[in-house]
Amino acid sequence: MKKALVYIQSGGPTAVINTSLYGCIKEAKKHPDEISGIYGSLHGIEGLIDDQIIDLNKESDETIELLQQTPGAALGTTRYKLPKDIADPIYKKILETLKRHDIGYVFVNGGNDSMDTCHKLSLLFKQTGLDCKVIGIPKTIDNDLTATDHCVGFGSAAKYVINTVKEICTDASCYKKGKVFVVEIMGRNAGWLTASVDLLPEGCRPDFIYLPENTFDLEEFLVDVSETYKKKGHCICAISEGIVFERDTSGARIDAFNHVQLGGAADALAKIIERRLNLPTRSIELSLIQRADPILASKVDHDEAIECAKVGLNAAIKGETGKMVGIIRKSDKPYKVEYQLLEISKIANVEKTVPFNMIGGKKGMNNCFKDYLLPLIQGGIEIKYKNGILETAKFEKHRI
Repeated sequence: MKKALVYIQSGGPTAVINTSLYGCIKEAKKHPDEISGIYGSLHGIEGLIDDQIIDLNKESDETIELLQQTPGAALGTTRYKLPKDIADPIYKKILETLKRHDIGYVFVNGGNDSMDTCHKLSLLFKQTGLDCKVIGIPKTIDNDLTATDHCVGFGSAAKYVINTVKEICTDASCYKKGKVFVVEIMGRNAGWLTASVDLLPEGCRPDFIYLPENTFDLEEFLVDVSETYKKKGHCICAISEGIVFERDTSGARIDAFNHVQLGGAADALAKIIERRLNLPTRSIELSLIQRADPILASKVDHDEAIECAKVGLNAAIKGETGKMVGIIRKSDKPYKVEYQLLEISKIANVEKTVPFNMIGGKKGMNNCFKDYLLPLIQGGIEIKYKNGILETAKFEKHRI
């Protein structure tokens, strides 16, 4: 029996989150005998709760194509946490929306917290007997989803960070006496993205790389900075936003998943350096742009975003549910992967950090990390501009 599908985007956007949506739409249109409608849920799971569903079949072909170079989440995103109790009235509203629009397929595109949503929906459908398949499409720049070799979105974010930090390092070396640069890169508990700068060659790379996987020693840090500055006339440190040292975080916000909103670590360290070492500093927080810039998107990441969506859709049509599409690496040289369906119950809320065999210390990573990351940042996508301005997709949002 034909059923409609609904697509959910959740959590922080990536450079290719809309590319996965593009892949799902294009593949769904090839299955008119199984798919009766292609819908989007506005602002993640909140769209199913509040019945804010749009018809993606009514969007123009040009808009759909532009999804491949559109930053942000085209459907809108959320960090809404579903209740643990499946009997909660919220779930009744979700069921009513799905039944009202004859939806039989739900695709949740997101990271750790989004896979929690995916898992809870699969439990809901099982408990209530609703014939609705739910599949997770992996997405996170943090690269911290377990079981999968890497996450869609990570390769493009790493490529952006690598090239941006190279520019910073090149600029910093121009002066006979420069500054201490502290560059803050996203990564709460997992330092994958910060570690990516290790691919940079000598002469245009940070002097030190600090990951949350290692204990951060402030006194040792100050000694290293002082000695490096005396030797070179400048010093560059790349830090994960999640490194731990004594600073005031009392004003930080906490989201629905009980995560403290990070940021400001580089600025705090710069102030300590100025006060303790009397050296000039500049703190640089790459902030939101590092996660969703489409201009430096990796072609490998782009293609895998599409393939994960295609694999997920075809799996749902065949009856699979409660699974996430995982990427399994078969070889580094040449780079080859295959796609497998992984049990969502074993992925939700489980975090994968950088393994210690990849970490070489505060100066850099081991060669196995380079072998791991290098294939993921290869290639680029053709970008369309109008009058020198990036063209992006904007949905007309025809409500169901």
